[in-house]
Amino acid sequence: MRKLWGGAFAEGSDALVDRFGQSIETDLRFWREDVLGSIAHARMLGETGILSLEEASHLVRGLETILSEGPQRLPRDVEDVHTAVEMRLGELEGEVAAKLHTARSRNDQVATDTRLVLRVRFDGLLGGVKRLQETLLAQGRRHKGALMPGCTHQQHAQPITLGYHLLAHFWALQRQGWRLENVVRVANYCPLGSAALAGTGFPIDRHATSQALGFTAPIPSALDATSDRSYVLDALHVCASLMLDLSRMAQELVVWSGPEFGFVRLADAVTTGSSIMPQKRNPDMAELVRGRAGRALGNWTAFAATMKALPLGYNRDTQDDKPGLFESIDLARDSLALVHLMVEGAEWQTRRMREACKGDFSTATDLADALAAGGMPFRQAHEVVGRAVRACIERGWTLDRLDAERLAIVAPEAPPEVLEALKAERSVRARESFGGTGPRAFGTQFRRAGLLLRREGFHEPY
Repeated sequence: MRKLWGGAFAEGSDALVDRFGQSIETDLRFWREDVLGSIAHARMLGETGILSLEEASHLVRGLETILSEGPQRLPRDVEDVHTAVEMRLGELEGEVAAKLHTARSRNDQVATDTRLVLRVRFDGLLGGVKRLQETLLAQGRRHKGALMPGCTHQQHAQPITLGYHLLAHFWALQRQGWRLENVVRVANYCPLGSAALAGTGFPIDRHATSQALGFTAPIPSALDATSDRSYVLDALHVCASLMLDLSRMAQELVVWSGPEFGFVRLADAVTTGSSIMPQKRNPDMAELVRGRAGRALGNWTAFAATMKALPLGYNRDTQDDKPGLFESIDLARDSLALVHLMVEGAEWQTRRMREACKGDFSTATDLADALAAGGMPFRQAHEVVGRAVRACIERGWTLDRLDAERLAIVAPEAPPEVLEALKAERSVRARESFGGTGPRAFGTQFRRAGLLLRREGFHEPY
């Protein structure tokens, strides 16, 4: 295996050592970023006079050829992508390729590559979040009046609407988009030129390479720049957090698509059948999103465990940051697309949702509120309604079917006019507090969501 080092060693390394330490297959995921970083570095070497302009020109020409060729021409019998690029550059431009590594180390090089690739991959995630938000908002508009049970503890609690429920997921995604952008902002500082850990004696221009690569600025400490992987942990964490929210959506789709709920029918394109039971429509994609959220969580905790005791300075342990990072980004990207497909193609069974609100005692709080609005202390009203619920259950009655005669039996303290509060539609309309289900409150929320969706990026979490 070809390497960029070995002059001080009398013998070659064991084959197992070579195989265990080789990272070329993973590194090829960021070959482009490695070449772009090398182009910026080569140009800077020429502009500062560290290399002649002719030498720098040859390096840039060869690197641009590698860019146009793609990764197929890069050698695989090497330790890492840095070696692969330099070896291919030597084939194209000759001995001058050996000067490319002047005033840098693989330590600052790989840190630069990882930040560059994270920036590119997160752009894709941000687009996926926007697309899913757009679909949720469209579905929320379409079903803003569709009654359904709202739950706490997975028990019917108060009536809401499907549009209101879907918009809650919009806000969770808004926070995730904001977090994704924050990770990019924190990661967008340049380690290039830090060399191994202490900078370099060559008169390099770190500000020039930072600007050429689109970074905000160079990182002030060379030691910190080569040691830091907190931005990778940030990225792993936000991917895990995003997957948690997608998993919660997936869980609802799994449960709601079963006959016990019957709230949604998922499209053929996102369901699968059974090899033995011809009638089955399995929500496999929702289940896989739910399951693979565990892998994203595992990647975050695994790398946190790797980093927890590393001293300052580059440590080979950090080579293992990229497999988990790439997997988590891929999982988040694909899961966003799958959940988008599921929500976009969903057939919401709104009649079944409305029926589920009947007889579930979910307007009990509205009855207590009505009594409190009439002057009764709320704690007393709570007790009165609790007794009324128990009395209804004993008699096989429900709150939404009470008339004045039955109300007088189960809650003699309640005047007949409170019966209007027991209707699910009225319950939804009545909650006009900010963030509530009422038409004015929901309209305010909906307009705010639309405004944020139309804006580029995620500058605010709400």
